[in-house]
Amino acid sequence: MQDLLPELCDLYPTQVKLLEPVFQIYGAKKLFHGQVETAKCWQDNSRVKELLASPGEGRVLVVDGGGSTQRALMGDLIADSAYLQGWAGVVIFGAVRDVAAINTMELGVRALAACPMKTERKGLGETAVSVSFAGQTIQPGMYLYADENGILVSEQALQMPEGFA
Repeated sequence: MQDLLPELCDLYPTQVKLLEPVFQIYGAKKLFHGQVETAKCWQDNSRVKELLASPGEGRVLVVDGGGSTQRALMGDLIADSAYLQGWAGVVIFGAVRDVAAINTMELGVRALAACPMKTERKGLGETAVSVSFAGQTIQPGMYLYADENGILVSEQALQMPEGFA
């Protein structure tokens, strides 16, 4: 099996932007891609839970959790909901929990770290906003590509190289 991201970097060197390699890999789905939806929240996963309980249609949720690793913005129940709703993956600039369970799910997950503490849901946070972390600004509607080599974003959908779906 080939690695997707090196192929995309070779094919689209001026179209792709690389996120800094600060993320840990979770979930059983190591390679994932899709159109971006965004959320921004600080130690409150209310918006994350709401979005991932809605139809994902192959999209990727990108969450700016402010880099906090003191509270997990996604656990096994929310991850399972994301999988069942058809989300391709979740990238969290923050923490996740229940990693043993998440690692068995066919969902792509990237986060800074694992943390056993859950958040308090106060209904705070924003969706469909521009987020900036890991050296890039990510807008709703962009496209994200992830594999074991890292994470790329692009303004437009990229033609997948032969052998990749």
